[in-house]
Amino acid sequence: MIIRKLNKDEHPPFELLLSADPSLEAVEKYVERGESFVAEQGGEVIGVYVLLPTRPHTVELVNVAVSEGQQGKGFGKQLVMHAIREAGKEGYQTIEIGTGNSSIGQLALYQKCGFRVVGVDADFFIRHYSEEIFENGIQCRDMIRLSQDL
Repeated sequence: MIIRKLNKDEHPPFELLLSADPSLEAVEKYVERGESFVAEQGGEVIGVYVLLPTRPHTVELVNVAVSEGQQGKGFGKQLVMHAIREAGKEGYQTIEIGTGNSSIGQLALYQKCGFRVVGVDADFFIRHYSEEIFENGIQCRDMIRLSQDL
């Protein structure tokens, strides 16, 4: 697998991005403001992530997605670790990420990659998404915020 920065003349893989965040409006906004990276295997895009500067010396990993047929093979962890290294190379001191309370697998992955839970934004997904989201039989209501010093 090769991970590279998306070129300015390339279209972001919106279908893949929307598999991790169902809000087209939100995805379009942070893709425009952030830097997108794609993972390719055999000439096919199988993963994506977006780094979004949020404050001085801080960047947020706002979307990590792996195509359905490639999940469970360690590509998500490779993308997260690549994002951490890229953020450090770009001079950021802190990398943050947020995920839903119902995203059990993602919460485990991010902690395995060195992130620590730093807060909860209660009812984030109720306030910011027009349709209810369910994962693992749990309603996604709260944003679990995680952070890592670089």
